[in-house]
Amino acid sequence: MVREYRTITEIAGPLIFVEKSESVGYAELVEITLPNGEKRRGQVLDTSKEIVVVQIFEGTAGIDRSSSVKFLGETIRLSVSQDMLGRVLSGSGNPVDGGPRILPEDRVEIVGAAINPYSRAHPSEFIQTGISTIDGMNTLVRGQKLPLFSGSGLPHNDVALQIARQAKVPDAVEPFAVVFAAMGITHEEAGHFMDDFERTGALKRAVLFLNLADDPAVERLITPRIALTAAEFLAFDLGMHVLVILTDMTNYAEALRQIGAAREEVPGRRGYPGYMYTDLATIYERAGRIKGKRGSITQIPIMAIPDDDWTHPIADLTGYITEGQLGVSRELHRKGIYPPIDPLPSLSRLMDAGIGSERTREDHKQSSDQLYAAYAEGKDIRGLMAIVGKEALSGRDRSFLDFADRFENEFIRQGEEEDRDIETTLEKGWELLATLDEAWLTKIDRKTLDKYHPAHRKAA
Repeated sequence: MVREYRTITEIAGPLIFVEKSESVGYAELVEITLPNGEKRRGQVLDTSKEIVVVQIFEGTAGIDRSSSVKFLGETIRLSVSQDMLGRVLSGSGNPVDGGPRILPEDRVEIVGAAINPYSRAHPSEFIQTGISTIDGMNTLVRGQKLPLFSGSGLPHNDVALQIARQAKVPDAVEPFAVVFAAMGITHEEAGHFMDDFERTGALKRAVLFLNLADDPAVERLITPRIALTAAEFLAFDLGMHVLVILTDMTNYAEALRQIGAAREEVPGRRGYPGYMYTDLATIYERAGRIKGKRGSITQIPIMAIPDDDWTHPIADLTGYITEGQLGVSRELHRKGIYPPIDPLPSLSRLMDAGIGSERTREDHKQSSDQLYAAYAEGKDIRGLMAIVGKEALSGRDRSFLDFADRFENEFIRQGEEEDRDIETTLEKGWELLATLDEAWLTKIDRKTLDKYHPAHRKAA
């Protein structure tokens, strides 16, 4: 039932406060008609016995007390269809690529629920991104949520695009799709994303949702939920493997803080709402696999953390909810190394479930552990060298120092268009380990050394 009021009592930022006499539901859609006849959309953010708070998607400029407010009796729904693949949509789900409206197979509420833990299937299948530092050392597993922690000015969006282009589940019979949601980006960045997807042909298997920096902050709050609603349809109705990339969650959190300030809420850490943990969880926990369903949703949320501070509330809370993190290194970026993903602070908690003889290769775990240990030792020795000088280092120290340099330039460094399969990544790792004395390879057992070490394979 449509109810109409002309009882706006207050306007604060993107919010309006309306007196009402009938029950209004949380998240209910609202239509506002301005005195000049212009119509705008909104959503119920809070409701009490007499006052309802409405957030306006297109901004409150021009709205006054004579504007009419209609409560439409339904929540935001997204028109979903397989025809979404290959399309570019706004942050609220409307086509912006010049194409026709999407003919819906269904209309679905965007406020989805987290997957019931009892219904979850444990993630166990390797997703190949073509990037060695991810595939080899911080493996992404189908159904996982693995955030990318970055900083201002770092190429996290280029890394996201490369993952979107190259990601695949090797040997899978089900189709693979990418849902790419960008929040608070500039027009230049939006153009870059669209051009890259079109140039590489990746758009054919992708759906892009673009919320621009000059779009209302309120729209930023629904963009990831709309993207996940599309992903759930592709995954659980059509049986596809879906990779969801959300960039930048920092902009999402800033919008959440802005709305909280407009509502005059008591702020939490650094001014962010106290419920931000719960809010982020409603997004991240929509990733996973469901028992009995062929499809899956894997998430890579990306955040440019202010001041590269991993204790910042956005990164800190995200780390509690998700299953690890990938760290973009400013030090590697300054050296001109791309992609600057540092394996040392990075972690994939589900890596062990997605690697091994049945999924990647039997030596994967041991060689990854040894590469990590050797690179960590090499970086420690860099610090020592800065104090005592290279001449004072032992032969072992110099070997690990050289290893760290070669590891960065041969294993971490790769081209933006370079798509390495897992065999290539593992072989590059062994080539580097072969530069060290076998006695130092303490993370690898004798059987694996004899089978995979380049010196023993050549001898055989």
